Amino acid sequence: MKIKILCVGKIKEDFYRKAILEFEKRLSRYCKLEVTEVADEKTPDLAGEAIERQIKEKEGARLLKHIREDTYVVALAIHGKELDSLALSRSIERLGLQGKSSVAFVIGGSLGLSESVLKRADEQLSFSKLTFPHQLMRVILLEQIYRSFRIIHREPYHK
Repeated sequence: MKIKILCVGKIKEDFYRKAILEFEKRLSRYCKLEVTEVADEKTPDLAGEAIERQIKEKEGARLLKHIREDTYVVALAIHGKELDSLALSRSIERLGLQGKSSVAFVIGGSLGLSESVLKRADEQLSFSKLTFPHQLMRVILLEQIYRSFRIIHREPYHK
């Protein structure tokens, strides 16, 4: 299975980069992992709703360019479905059994995802009602995908 992580913005902090590299290394035995970063837009101070929507649409258009038609898309969205780790692993396993060879998880920028990306998504997933920095969300997502593959392969992993 090919897992693609599409995200807005680059990781600047070294501690996030180290964690991401570690999970990329661990995941290499379970799937083909690809991480694609698209440029983020600067959000002016006191930007209104219209400006924020334009920013999300620009970032969304960049993300959509990297999604093939046959890719199953999971958008990370605060209002998405909440799963526990076991349910996420079952979902990933089910996609593989259904012949979905390419799954993309999409992480938006600081303002979230555009309506166009949310409409393209096959499902929306929320990790919490809390708001996380998108850089940290990438680490959390990779850890949960790794945990999912450990569960799928009935391998031990700390709880």
